[in-house]
Amino acid sequence: MSAHHKTDDTAALSVSNLSVNYDRVPILWDIALEVPQGKLVGIVGPNGAGKSTLIKAVLGLVKPESGDIKFLGSSLKDIPKHVAYVPQRESVDWDFPITVRDLVLMGRYGHLGLFRRPRQADIAAAKRTMEIMGIEGLQDRQISQLSGGQQQRAFLARALLQEADIYFMDEPFTGIDLATEAVIMDLLKRLIAQNKTVFVVHHDLNTVEAYFDWLILLNLRLVASGPLKSTFNAENLYATYGKSYALFGEALKLSQIKTVGLNE
Repeated sequence: MSAHHKTDDTAALSVSNLSVNYDRVPILWDIALEVPQGKLVGIVGPNGAGKSTLIKAVLGLVKPESGDIKFLGSSLKDIPKHVAYVPQRESVDWDFPITVRDLVLMGRYGHLGLFRRPRQADIAAAKRTMEIMGIEGLQDRQISQLSGGQQQRAFLARALLQEADIYFMDEPFTGIDLATEAVIMDLLKRLIAQNKTVFVVHHDLNTVEAYFDWLILLNLRLVASGPLKSTFNAENLYATYGKSYALFGEALKLSQIKTVGLNE
C-alpha cells in the first residue's frame, strides 16, 4: 500500500439487484457487484452485452427497473461532484460551436454553480489539465476541427478538471491513434496512484491484461467481477462470449505469441 492510500475501505461502487429493461426486453439482469477503491476496472463483454447501459444505469442516465447503487457508501445525489463521466465520442455533437478551452472548463461547472464565471484558478487548472493531455496548443480551436484522438484528449481533460474520485469512461480507446492511447493509459495510471477508481468500457481483449487490475465480465448477466488474475481466464471468457470465444481464443493465442517478450 502506498502512503497516500486512504485507509477508508468503503467500496468505490456497490451495486445490488440492478435490472434494466428497454421496451420490456431485459438489457441487464440482476447485477450485483462491489469494487474496491483505487482500481483500474475493465468492463468487458460482447456487443449488446449491456456495458454502456451498466455505466448509464449506475449514473442515473438510464432508469433501472430495480437496483441499489452506492458510490463510496453514498447515493450519487449526495456526492455528484465525486463522480465523472466520459461518454462515447460518437454520442457528442462535435459541430457545437465551442472552443477546446470552453469544453474543458465545463468540467468545473459543478464547482462553479451555473452562472458564475470561471475564476483565474479554474482557468489555470484547465490549462494544467490540457498540458497533461498534450492539447494546450489547441485551446482556441473549435472542437469540430479536432482529430478523433484530440477530441478524446479534450474530453479527458474536462473529466480531469472535475477532480472526481470515481471516473466512468465509455470506450475511450476507440478510434484514436497509438500516441493518444499511450497518453490515456498514462493518465489512468496517474489517477489510480491517487487512489481514484476508474471504470473503462473496453472491447479489445488483447490489451485487457496489460491495462486493468480489476475486471467486470458482462453479458446481460454478470459473469464475473474481481481481480484480473482470478477473472481473466478461458472459462469466464467462454461464459461471456459463448461460441465466438473459440475464435477469440485462437486470435488471443496468436497475439500472445507475437507479444511474448515485450512485457518481460
